[in-house]
Amino acid sequence: MSSAYVSHVNVAIPRPKMVGNRVIDTAIDKHAAEGAVAVGLTGFVSDRVGNPTYHGGSDRALYAFAGEDYDWWADELDRVLRPGLFGENLTTRGIDVNAALIGERWRIGTATVALSGPRVPCATFAAQMGERGWVRRFGALDRPGAYLRVLEPGAVRAGDEIAVLDRPDHDVTVSDTHRIYRRDRSEAARMIDLPHLVSDLAQWAHDHTAGG
Repeated sequence: MSSAYVSHVNVAIPRPKMVGNRVIDTAIDKHAAEGAVAVGLTGFVSDRVGNPTYHGGSDRALYAFAGEDYDWWADELDRVLRPGLFGENLTTRGIDVNAALIGERWRIGTATVALSGPRVPCATFAAQMGERGWVRRFGALDRPGAYLRVLEPGAVRAGDEIAVLDRPDHDVTVSDTHRIYRRDRSEAARMIDLPHLVSDLAQWAHDHTAGG
């Protein structure tokens, strides 16, 4: 097995969950799938999103989160954290998802993907975790995991290698975009014209850059 690989492929269908004082349909509570799972341009064909306005689509077709970061959070929270709990489609091992460059291309199984942006924690994620101040705590770490754009559909299974095909000619990482968006908006210009960046973050960068 490669040193960088997918340890778990996780999918779900929307189910009701209490978020704050209302019930919403969400597919954040994902569980490991067996065998190869087909990947289309908008994500795993057996996966669904509860609110397509803010999740899914070609910009955020898949979400990857590192198993090493799960290990850190398990120690921090003193609880067992199973793959898929954070809502990720791909639990990875052996690669620093957060240090990957926006636009970096990976081959996973028979699919090709590009890193498109950071996960920004929300109230649904907080409800899933049931931890006090979760959005603030998770966001402060700047290790949010990465959304992926599917460039070539295919299939992915647990154990598949993650091969880095190429890295673009800039230095803006997934972690950087998360930090800039949440706290350091004076650096918004660094996010201008990044390849494959999710469209709403690209627009945000233009709106927060003088002359943009």
